[in-house]
Amino acid sequence: MAYRRNAAYGLMAAAAATLMAATQAQARPQMVQFRGDYASGTIVVRTSERRLYFVLGDGKALRYPVGVGRAGKQWSGTAFIDGKHRYPAWSPPADVKRDKPSLPDVIPGGSPRNPMGVAAMTLSGGQYAIHGTNVPGSVGGYVSYGCIRMYNQDITDLFERVSFGTQVVVTH
Repeated sequence: MAYRRNAAYGLMAAAAATLMAATQAQARPQMVQFRGDYASGTIVVRTSERRLYFVLGDGKALRYPVGVGRAGKQWSGTAFIDGKHRYPAWSPPADVKRDKPSLPDVIPGGSPRNPMGVAAMTLSGGQYAIHGTNVPGSVGGYVSYGCIRMYNQDITDLFERVSFGTQVVVTH
């Protein structure tokens, strides 16, 4: 019995390592051509593409895959980065708590149950953030209550590139 359990754990560990390697391979921003009338340093989220662009100027941007709001939870508009947090604690907003009443009022930063991942940048208005995730398979989908989810490696990269007051434009 112990051998079977150890073999199963070994297989699970190998599968997890393969998944993490695949996720890390996907988690690198791509330098791409970019059209749009945005200043260098602007973050542009195109929800229909499920991509975030960090505008570099001269027709170039860094492109990251993201998870965006699911049907009925998407938004568009302009906001600004008003907070930067590493391993933030998370308090579920009222609509999340209503849908999932068993969630605790606060999930500590660094907890594997914390959906904010390794870092978060809060957006002016107080309702949404650009953040990492504890569910990397959700990146690329319509999955959130309006927040922008990134691979933890990508939010770490973007976190270092932006500052307070960075403009964020969300479009459909």
